[in-house]
Amino acid sequence: MTRSAILTSLRAGAQDPDLGAIHPIEALAGILAREGHCDDRTLERGRRVAAESGQRLDGVLLQLGLVGERALARAFATLLDLQVAGPERYPQEPLFPERLRPKFLRNLRCLPVALENDILIVATADPLESFVSSAIQAATGHKVRLEVAVPIELEAAFEKLYPDGSADAGPNAGGLGSEADGAPAEEDAERLKDLASEAPVIRLVNQIISRAVETQASDIHVEPFEDRLRVRYRYDGVLSEAESPPARLAAAITSRIKIMSKLDIAERRLPQDGRIKLAVRGQEIDFRVSTIPSLYGETVVMRVLDRSAVAFDYAKLGLAPAVVQRLGEALNLPNGIMLVTGPTGSGKTTTLYTGLLALNAVTRKIVTVEDPIEYQLRGINQIQVRPQIGLNFAALLRSILRQDPDVIMVGEIRDIETAQIAVQAALTGHLVLSTLHTNSAAASITRLRDMGLEDYLLTAVLRGILAQRLVRRLCPHCATRMEAAPEMIRRFDLDRRTDGEKVMLSHPVGCAQCRNTGFRGRQAIAEFLVPDANVERLIFARADHSEIERAAVAAGMVTMFEAGLDAALAGSTTIEELVRSIRAEGA
Repeated sequence: MTRSAILTSLRAGAQDPDLGAIHPIEALAGILAREGHCDDRTLERGRRVAAESGQRLDGVLLQLGLVGERALARAFATLLDLQVAGPERYPQEPLFPERLRPKFLRNLRCLPVALENDILIVATADPLESFVSSAIQAATGHKVRLEVAVPIELEAAFEKLYPDGSADAGPNAGGLGSEADGAPAEEDAERLKDLASEAPVIRLVNQIISRAVETQASDIHVEPFEDRLRVRYRYDGVLSEAESPPARLAAAITSRIKIMSKLDIAERRLPQDGRIKLAVRGQEIDFRVSTIPSLYGETVVMRVLDRSAVAFDYAKLGLAPAVVQRLGEALNLPNGIMLVTGPTGSGKTTTLYTGLLALNAVTRKIVTVEDPIEYQLRGINQIQVRPQIGLNFAALLRSILRQDPDVIMVGEIRDIETAQIAVQAALTGHLVLSTLHTNSAAASITRLRDMGLEDYLLTAVLRGILAQRLVRRLCPHCATRMEAAPEMIRRFDLDRRTDGEKVMLSHPVGCAQCRNTGFRGRQAIAEFLVPDANVERLIFARADHSEIERAAVAAGMVTMFEAGLDAALAGSTTIEELVRSIRAEGA
């Protein structure tokens, strides 16, 4: 079925007997189902909404978050035998700017990307819109060939090619045009609410959020300064700056995010925390929102909680098999305390969630106490801490013990009261999992001691301590492998790990797949300390963490830095990245 026949069928109705083929939208639905992007129940739900709203099925599936943008673009490409325009396809400068106005292109949701052999290649988000080809051909005098655009990439190209846009084209145009350039938004809450409710601001905030989800950012940082509003995304633990909206929109953008988070937009003196649940680019995403007052306005940080982007699997987390084995043995014990330690953002909660899912069974009652609950786990009782009403870790832990759980996860042991109740729970036959903020496994013991926990209690309940960091993985598409420099070999004693063979290390290069950073994704580097007789003797002797670590290493523990060197030799990361993340002494 040719594209022209498909377009004829689209105009003709749901079924055209002359063409002897199903309606193209139904053919598109069939492709989506065949490729596993949705099932029959999802399609039926979409059809009902489409019939009630008068919209096309593909648009409904996208708006409801039932299908992703990229999946839809690929299905269109399969249906119409077209190519998908990748990010590298978009030009550095606008094509035919004197004939094709930004507003015209934005309304058609298309963009010329190349002129090849006198044929103009146009990327379009809706390849079934027949007006695109004829209108652009009439405006430019060139024959047109279409490619399918992924909407988020099309929007990013618009922002790059038309940063100032026109009075009616850009995301900052429209209802805000009456405000003088650089003039701050009025502080009145109702005025802020009005500004935040205008279409250009809504579209701009949606673009900021959508770009974060599409590019797999973990956080969005919106930071007002005297002369600009800075937007940054965190990728693989490292912040990257994006194109900044006008500073005059700072209050409106912040207010829009606060409205979405159900926060008080009139309160700008105190920090606030909220949550947003959205269907973004065809995915159900949660956002944890934090606002803090700063010198030039409120700083907003949005943590992207995308369950589909998180792998609750030890192998995918990158943990070494020996560490996974020891962790599994500790989790299968009937009682005691198992700790996961590391700084903020080191993947502690993800590791604990993975362990909980492995333990989750009908025969076990599992209860968690968290602040906040990051991901909802099916079959596990999760409780949110609310300090403002006296519902803290210690108070909840006391109450949970009356519920007769088998496994308890405490989000963090922050004080002696929580630590003592956790120990009491472990002594009375419960397995307690929790986290600490320390730099190493051995340091966790001295940290608990400093909190005021008695040595005999530590040795009685402690079953294992996992300390971890996250390091960036090298992009598999562009990393290069070369022989290590002699200085690097000497400094880190690498030759003893290779049995006399050449020491080879991988290095980042950068490509479109990794945003030209050379890295894509992260993996955990960990050490696991099991308190044996020697470690217990040192605990009673009140030894410091370095002595405890030496004893653990003598008993077979592989330190985080040693595990990181093994990962670097295996080609999954670099020594420079390892030093940056772990900051090992002497490294």
